Amino acid sequence: MVNRGYREFVIDLQNCAMMDSTFMGTMAGVALRLRELGHGHLRVIHCGNRSRDLLSGLGLDQILSIQSNGSTAPDCRSLGADAGEAPAVTKKEQAQTMLDAHEALCQAAPENLTRFKDVLDYLKQDLHHETNTK
Repeated sequence: MVNRGYREFVIDLQNCAMMDSTFMGTMAGVALRLRELGHGHLRVIHCGNRSRDLLSGLGLDQILSIQSNGSTAPDCRSLGADAGEAPAVTKKEQAQTMLDAHEALCQAAPENLTRFKDVLDYLKQDLHHETNTK
């Protein structure tokens, strides 16, 4: 979506029970890309205490706008219901997405490298294996 010109993103966590590192890394990647472009925002709204702790623990509170409520969110069209079914993703594409997300976490806060070193190594090996078996 960033490549198609979108610059304002709102992630509503109201119904979010948990987040994994790939999801948080994907948000970090979008925020870092917008920063690189020089304009745009990624806002997280309806962020509960547990989610805020997870995001802050990875240093993402420094690159994301995090709000407990949604009252300051801009008027926007939700892609949740209209997004349709997600296209089929190959194992290689999935591994690349996960690798990109974890690299974004490390770019957002360098101390995350020690947290995710083993994950990064595993994903790189998995991606290398997928590339060589095709």
